[in-house]
Amino acid sequence: MRGSSLATRLFLSATAWLVVILAITGVILSSVYRDATERAFDRRLNLYLRTLIAEVATPDEPADHQFQLGEPLFELPLSGWYWQILRTDVEKGETRASRSLWDKKLPKLEDQGFELTPAGIRIGYVDGPEGQTLRMVERPVDLGSDGRFLVGVAGDASEIFDETRSFDYYLGGTFTSLGIVLLLTTIFQVRFGLAPLKRISEAIADIRSGRAERLEGKFPVEIAPLARETNALIDANREIVERARTHVGNLAHAVKTPLSVIVNEAATHAADPFAAKVLEQAVVMRDQVAHHLERARIAARVTIVSTVTEVAPVLEALRRTMEKIHRDRDITIELKADPSAKFRGERQDIEEMAGNLVDNACKWAASQVFIEVLVEPPAEPGAGPRLHIIVDDDGRGLSAAERAQVSR
Repeated sequence: MRGSSLATRLFLSATAWLVVILAITGVILSSVYRDATERAFDRRLNLYLRTLIAEVATPDEPADHQFQLGEPLFELPLSGWYWQILRTDVEKGETRASRSLWDKKLPKLEDQGFELTPAGIRIGYVDGPEGQTLRMVERPVDLGSDGRFLVGVAGDASEIFDETRSFDYYLGGTFTSLGIVLLLTTIFQVRFGLAPLKRISEAIADIRSGRAERLEGKFPVEIAPLARETNALIDANREIVERARTHVGNLAHAVKTPLSVIVNEAATHAADPFAAKVLEQAVVMRDQVAHHLERARIAARVTIVSTVTEVAPVLEALRRTMEKIHRDRDITIELKADPSAKFRGERQDIEEMAGNLVDNACKWAASQVFIEVLVEPPAEPGAGPRLHIIVDDDGRGLSAAERAQVSR
């Protein structure tokens, strides 16, 4: 992961919040559904419980009367659905139970530590005769002289667990699909939201390559100040460069004029050894000043970020000019230039640099000069392509001693 990527940071933060929110929402919905399922199950148990209490409260019922609740599961042995009526006001309590309970007994919720609710019942989960988990509701009933009873109804809690598990399964699938859709939406939103920044980046690249001079177009209000400040910076850079050019030109005139006077005065007294020495050093000073002023002028031009010059047309015009200048020696100049070659600078700069090389080659060539322009790919990511101009001739070249002298 690129820590400097704003898009990655936005996507990861949105994804983290999305996962947390969906997880919390899923837990809450699952809990709410489980409570609702339990309440529906408890209403069913309470209905059976009230029916049993009504049967118990009916006078003159024979002892062997079998209560009918209208639920076949109470008739099937160990079906998971049971009812039990326990008389508690006698030493040896009388117990009546559903056929499904067979010869087993239901545990008492009172003994399990469950407290009476405001409705006068106890309710909770207990272990059944066959190890089933039962949801049980229990209520004490006092019939006065007819006795006190503990009436309980229990149902198989697997119905609650299966319903909740099924809901959790569908909820997880729904939230997973929703999460994927929201993540795709987040990716689109991040890309759409950062598109103006990408436009600014591409526009700045166009300025550096010379295809544009300013940041153009409308930008969102949050980014518009950045575009304005960037344009202001480009304008300020141009003004600084123009002032530097002016100062370089003024300095050139201010220095060259006194040096020309010194050179002229010393030349009129060439026979005097002192004048000859002054003339020699003044010429060296003039050449050095011209050299460094020219370098400063070129450096100032290069700082203009939006100036780009096509190389092939410049060298083609230079080729024709040099052939005319040296036509008395019948010099032929062959040019092979990459059409995509560009120079980041002004036309006069590359004319001057290439012109010096070509003119020198024409002076020493026997009959032919070769010019080749190459564009090399970037050496490293983020760097621009490199421009190579190769000037060669068929002259005699330099001897070892001459090369050593030139390199000094």
